[in-house]
Amino acid sequence: MEATKPRLGRGLNALLGDLADVLPPDTPVCRLPIESISYNPYQPRKQFDDEELAALASSIQLHGILQPLVVREVGDGYQLIAGERRLRAARVAGLTEVPVHVVSFDDQQVFEAALVENIQRTDLNPIEKAHGFREYLDRFGLTQDQLGARIGVDRSTVSNLIGLLTLTEEVQAAVRNGQLTLGHAKVLKGVSDPERQKALCKEAIMKNYSVHALELVSKQQKSESPLLAEAPAKREVVEKTAHVKGLEDELRQRLAVKIEIKVKAKDRGQIVIGFDSNDDFERIIQALQK
Repeated sequence: MEATKPRLGRGLNALLGDLADVLPPDTPVCRLPIESISYNPYQPRKQFDDEELAALASSIQLHGILQPLVVREVGDGYQLIAGERRLRAARVAGLTEVPVHVVSFDDQQVFEAALVENIQRTDLNPIEKAHGFREYLDRFGLTQDQLGARIGVDRSTVSNLIGLLTLTEEVQAAVRNGQLTLGHAKVLKGVSDPERQKALCKEAIMKNYSVHALELVSKQQKSESPLLAEAPAKREVVEKTAHVKGLEDELRQRLAVKIEIKVKAKDRGQIVIGFDSNDDFERIIQALQK
């Protein structure tokens, strides 16, 4: 019978700590040449802080790597599963070997391990989390419920993060760069118009809005917008007949003011009478009352 895959969310401490729930008993720690280890292709984190890596590298130079990396065999070398920050810092520190645990994970487990490590162990950018979730679901054909169960998070967390990918590219970039928080992004996600979304994003950054302030501004602008957001229906253009034009000329001559007959349909329209003074107005009224 095929062994049941570990639920990585529940086994996070094992995966990144003592590994008791994921690794076979007595799995040894070995040392591998650092150049033999390639990075995890399923790593959702795309940005690493240079200052943090430098600080970690200094610590590694003094104390070494206290927590082994987790890798799997791939071809003639090894592929990282967990511990990318430590591996990058070890390279900066000039190490030639690193301590590792070698495990037999399939692609899905490797992907899950990368998500778990970043989501629950580090402050992964919300947009990177969302892309990681989306890529995982597309690649392995699982539901949001199943993904949540596999990595130990609520389905609503998965759904809310994936929903951020509907934001405009400008807003996503602001969240990715730390100019806006996840809270700001959730407010902007409720703005359906892309141009208004981008404008609010720029305003929030320039004026340093809190999430609450952005929410108030968003609601205020929404209440001030026209009740009918849809464009008015295109009106049918009706040409004036010679008879209508003749009536316009006759009325102009009789009243000595501007007259326009607006034909909107076959049997509908308006007669617009203009006046430039109170005398014109009184004269028009008297003419209409006769």
